[in-house]
Amino acid sequence: MFPVRTILYPTDFSVCSQPALDLAFALARDCHARLIVLHVAEPALVVDYGDFEEAADCNSEFRLEEGDPAEKILHVAQEVPCDLIVMGTHGRTGLGRLLMGSVAEKVLRRAPCPVLTVKTPLPETASAANQPTQSVNA
Repeated sequence: MFPVRTILYPTDFSVCSQPALDLAFALARDCHARLIVLHVAEPALVVDYGDFEEAADCNSEFRLEEGDPAEKILHVAQEVPCDLIVMGTHGRTGLGRLLMGSVAEKVLRRAPCPVLTVKTPLPETASAANQPTQSVNA
């Protein structure tokens, strides 16, 4: 495996980003890497970093940037420089992706380093609905 010294974790603080956050922390801890948590926001956004207290297990820093999310993520990844980007994805397809765009896709195409995307798992109720049911004869 290639040496991972710095990991960039861009986040929008959505539920979809939580699995990627957990993985980014674990990778940073296990690789003894520096973790940079990045949020790109519209001007005048107040952010509570309280949910990120578990980052104390690794060398981490928090950054807030303003502007286009994909462009800022790419800029920080190159400026630092990062060895890996770990980010969550909403998993939109079709028309939703066309209308909203995909920050993860833009980053994947232009990143100066490998990008690990983490898809949000299905809620348990949705995954249970996909399981075959067992019929019981009375």
